[in-house]
Amino acid sequence: MLYFMKPLPEEKIDTTEWSPFIKNQWFRNNFMYFVYCFQAILYLTSIIFGAWRFSNFLIKVGLFIFTFAVHELLHLLVIYKAGDISITYSGVFFWITSGAILSKFRFFVFMALPFIGLTVLPAAVSVFTSGEAKSFVIYVAWINSIIAGSDIINSVLIAAKPSSSLFYRGYYKTNSKFVGE
Repeated sequence: MLYFMKPLPEEKIDTTEWSPFIKNQWFRNNFMYFVYCFQAILYLTSIIFGAWRFSNFLIKVGLFIFTFAVHELLHLLVIYKAGDISITYSGVFFWITSGAILSKFRFFVFMALPFIGLTVLPAAVSVFTSGEAKSFVIYVAWINSIIAGSDIINSVLIAAKPSSSLFYRGYYKTNSKFVGE
């Protein structure tokens, strides 16, 4: 089931078995400040590299909305059959939460696919293009990298977890019997 602008129903999580994804309480409480700082650095870097100099304001806004929509659809593509999904927001951030237990590989793909598909690939394509097309793909790559600020940080944190980890609603556990996907 898809819950739009409504959180998933509450479920008790056995904290003796599941650990918080971000163990350090201070870092967990201040995580969004790290994301905001990282996004500001990406924004300033994009200005330095001239990503904002192409076309007019309306085209930039349209590309931003399109990039954001595709970014979120790529997240949903990874988990749409895994379980219930909640799409909510907090401030300027949209949060997609799944009610399914995800393997490390699937959770990593969930976090990294929009970054790879809308930042890494367009950046690689920009090497082979020129003119307005090059400006277009570079703009999309920079916009998505800014949108994906928290995804990038979470991807690094996921990669640091043991390979047999399972993830569920902000918690993880290591399952030695789990082989992976």
